Amino acid sequence: MSYQLWYWPNIPGRGEFVRLALEAAEVEYEDMAREKGAEALIEDLQGRSGIKPLAPPYLVIDDDLCVGQTANILAVLADRHDFGAGELDTDLQLIQLQLDVTDIVAEVHNVHHPLAGSLYYNDQMDAAYEAAQHFRDERIPHFLNHFESALEENGGPYMLGDNWAHVDTSLFQLMEGLDYMFPKRMRQLDYPRLELCRQAVMEIDGIEAYLASDRRLPFNQDGIFRHYPELDSE
Repeated sequence: MSYQLWYWPNIPGRGEFVRLALEAAEVEYEDMAREKGAEALIEDLQGRSGIKPLAPPYLVIDDDLCVGQTANILAVLADRHDFGAGELDTDLQLIQLQLDVTDIVAEVHNVHHPLAGSLYYNDQMDAAYEAAQHFRDERIPHFLNHFESALEENGGPYMLGDNWAHVDTSLFQLMEGLDYMFPKRMRQLDYPRLELCRQAVMEIDGIEAYLASDRRLPFNQDGIFRHYPELDSE
């Protein structure tokens, strides 16, 4: 079984949610655009037949199956490599939570690009300032309260209790990204179960090795989670 992950080579972005699950499960994969460049990614995506992915990330499995959308990719990988629950009802709840992560990640992007993704941040700073205030005050607690409550169901540190699932590695990345983007705001908030989950994910053997490697890309001003001091607040 072989996996080719296609995502933009210079940002963590949505592709990082897939990488983290693969690394935690210690599943081998090729990070194709990191090896071949962004032009190869565009060429590969445009050259796909049938119903192709709308955008990266997408995962090619054994050269014949192409799966797009982060939550969809993670559901497939969890089923193949046993980092779900192995029970339909619970696995559907994990996918539901993963889609909740997808929702907040989309809102994160819309903070610094509230008018249009095609415009530069400097062209929409006033709107971004207003969007950031709303996001900091209302949306961050809205989502994190939800995840904190879900972690309480099985006692933690993971969503399933003692065994990690794809949602846990995604929550790790979400918390890391929010800390990078809004350090002042995040210092005001207290989510002990999410913090325990984050620490537990960092101690997974595959994640520990990945975080210590040069394959883990840092957050930057071209990705989804961006730190603009003027958008953060105590």
